[in-house]
Amino acid sequence: MRALVQRVSEASVSVAGEEVSRIGPGLLVLLGVRRGDGPDEADRIARKLLALRVFEDDEGRMNRAVGESGGELLCVSQFTLYGDVRKGNRPSFVDAAPPEEAELLYERVRKALGARGGVFGAHMEVALVNDGPVTLLVEA
Repeated sequence: MRALVQRVSEASVSVAGEEVSRIGPGLLVLLGVRRGDGPDEADRIARKLLALRVFEDDEGRMNRAVGESGGELLCVSQFTLYGDVRKGNRPSFVDAAPPEEAELLYERVRKALGARGGVFGAHMEVALVNDGPVTLLVEA
């Protein structure tokens, strides 16, 4: 399982021109599920994401987790995080989990995070204001 995490001032997701989720300051999590991932990986990445200390403390150091900072979470499914372009220019997605497996694990992570979400499998438009910028790749 792989998550591209961005600390944001705000973020939103729209489907067919209609906003379905929005957060203020917090974390935008783009989540990819790999073939063979299971509940253990989902639980591990959720714990890791909740514990990430990427928000500033009173001394200006990145030392607080999203919950400590009062931040919100937005989790969006992103199978393209498992796109492989080592051969040629067209990505191969053979490492991405099939949708029926990925959706269950995505929902498990989203619920564990207490996050708002996008619409699994839909064509989404994600808007964000990256704060910092702070962007991390987290794997479980």
